[in-house]
Parts: sequence; structure tokens; C-alpha cells
Amino acid sequence: MQDKSIKLDSILRDLNSFVIAFSGGVDSSFLAYRAKSLGLKRFMAVTIRTLYVPAREISDAVDFMKAHGIDHQIIALEFPENMRHNPIERCYLCKKILFTEVVNYARRNEFKFVLDGTNADDSVDFRPGLRAINELNVRSPLAEAGLTKSDIRELAKKAGLPIWDKPAMACLLTRIPYNKRVTDEMLQMIDKAENLLFEKGYPGARVRVHGDVARIECLPGYVDRIFNDPHKEYIISDLKKIGFRYISLDLEGYRTGNMDPEKEKL
Repeated sequence: MQDKSIKLDSILRDLNSFVIAFSGGVDSSFLAYRAKSLGLKRFMAVTIRTLYVPAREISDAVDFMKAHGIDHQIIALEFPENMRHNPIERCYLCKKILFTEVVNYARRNEFKFVLDGTNADDSVDFRPGLRAINELNVRSPLAEAGLTKSDIRELAKKAGLPIWDKPAMACLLTRIPYNKRVTDEMLQMIDKAENLLFEKGYPGARVRVHGDVARIECLPGYVDRIFNDPHKEYIISDLKKIGFRYISLDLEGYRTGNMDPEKEKL
């Protein structure tokens, strides 16, 4: 891992002038921290705010940037109409739209490169958004250095970053079945429901929407806990107040790509 770290630092120094597409997650947070720790001056972070990005991710991104004194810009973006029906290619469309905004921002402000937090594990997962990133010539220094997710978490922990064990937080569109029309109200309900579960002690929980049913997926170790939670009835009541009619707990727990169709067909 030391060799990978050295390679990452070398890449960042060579790039020198760049904008980091900053989501507030572990990977992009560590990347921004590393650039700052190297004393690089010609870089900043840009975060895109849309309805399908969890509000907590935006606030976390702002807090992290302030804590480390990194220049940070938030760009608000309307919900793209070509994604309203949550098409199968949503990840590609999303990345193309969001990263085009970041690339244009970088050009207007005379930065040479745009970087993202893609890591070495992402290339083996189902990540259609990577195609859009490659088309826009976005650089992925973590992946280029061979750093995996576990590497990044370990390095972040050693650096004393409190985000080292932060659960992954995909965009809210992943909570909704493909080819289902997405409304602003639906996204707001999901965001509120997941914030509620976070506040009740269930970080990383997903609330998948099936009509008026909220299907909760918990991280490993939390399924039994939420099922036996003495405050379970209050949690159910609060979720219903948000707008769901039925509340279900998925006994399989959280699985990435849960709502993806058969991947070999894409």
C-alpha cells in the first residue's frame, strides 16, 4: 500500500491543476485531503446538488471542506427531464450530465484537469457511469494508483479522517425501480426516510420504494437490531407520516445493485 500511496502522490503532483468532482464520500474525501496534504495550491472541489443526491451528503461535503480548508463550490442542477422515467441507462446519463457541469466549470476557471474518486475496485463492479467519465477524459488517480476501497479506508483511518468508515451512499434514484416515473415528492420522501433511520441509529440503510411500500435494507448486523428495536413502532409511525402506507424490512439486508436488471443484458 505504501507503493500505491507514493504513486498517488506522484500523479497528483504531475496533474498540479485540477478540479475534484466531490461527492462527500470516502473516496473523493480522501482524494481531496491527500491533495491538500501535499501542499498543492491549484486545485479545488466541486459538488453538484440535485434532488436525487441525499441532502446529508451535501452537508457532509460542506463540513469536510471547511474542516480541511479546501476551496469548494456547489453547483445546483435541475432534475434532468431525460431521467424522469428512471431509465436503465440512468447512471450513464447522470454521470454525463453531472461531470459535464464539472468539466465546464474547470474550463471556465482555467483548471487543466477534472478528477473523480473512482477506485480500483470500481472497474470490476457494475458501473455504467464509468463510460461517461471516460468519454469526458476525467482522471481517476485512486484507480490509477491501484488503491482499492479497503486501502482507502485504511489510509483515511491512519490519517485520522472520521469519514474512514462512512457507509457508501448512492444517489436516490437507485431506490426506485427502473422505468418508473420519478417525482420530486418521491425523492424527498426517500431522503427524509433515510435521514430518519440514520438518526435512529441505522447508518447506511436504504429505503427502496415500491408504490406505497417502503422496503428497508439495513447494513449487516442491523437487521436483527431493527426488528427487535423497542422503538420500532415509533419508527414505523414516523415513516408513515412521511407518506408511506406500508413499511417492510428486507431480511436479506442491504445488497448493492439490488434493483439492477440482469447485468449481462446491459
